[in-house]
Amino acid sequence: MYFDWTYIVLVLPAVLFAMWASSNVSHTYQKYSKQYSSRGLTGAEAARRVLDANGLRNVPIERISGELTDHYDPRDNVIRLSAGVYDGRSTAAVGVACHEVGHAIQHSVGYVPVKVREAIVPVTNLGAKLSIPLIILGLLLGSMSPVFIYAAYIGVALYGLCAVFQLVTLPTEFNASSRAVATIEDMGLLRGEELEGAKKVLRAAALTYVAALAVTLMQLLRFMLIFSNRRD
Repeated sequence: MYFDWTYIVLVLPAVLFAMWASSNVSHTYQKYSKQYSSRGLTGAEAARRVLDANGLRNVPIERISGELTDHYDPRDNVIRLSAGVYDGRSTAAVGVACHEVGHAIQHSVGYVPVKVREAIVPVTNLGAKLSIPLIILGLLLGSMSPVFIYAAYIGVALYGLCAVFQLVTLPTEFNASSRAVATIEDMGLLRGEELEGAKKVLRAAALTYVAALAVTLMQLLRFMLIFSNRRD
């Protein structure tokens, strides 16, 4: 019976961390969805004010289904907010909505990490599709021919591109949250404990990106160790 110590030691702790981060962001969001803004602004109204204040009156805001499905779509130049954020008057709703506005501002000012991330999207998508099949092919058939080992190395390299994409994503998310917090405070959209509630939601959300990167990096290290041992 084969015991994969690399998964237990490297990947499993990262996976557990990612599971905790996902649970934590959901719990934090639910908690501060019940902390209402004294100004009574909905997430959509707060986002509109921040967009207009930054000269982005041409960026529309749309309501979409789901929970925590909020995002900025650079292709259509539109902010899409889940119903709970769009209509919500909580500190969580305002924080999440302004975070997405932060992404719109990043695109408008040419924030460098965003440009880098967009530039590597095509090759990252290719890596996401081909990396695991090539790695599995190498694991199964590597003993038959060196060609399959080389295919596995290519797969590992492509998987590494996914890690690079996630790494570049981190500063864009942290920066969007920083912009959101600063704008919320400067414009007086939230105050005191309300602002702290929004910060906690955004920190919890940012942690999920850190956890996802940790899983990818540990899996990448695992693949490298496996093929290094096989080569030896």
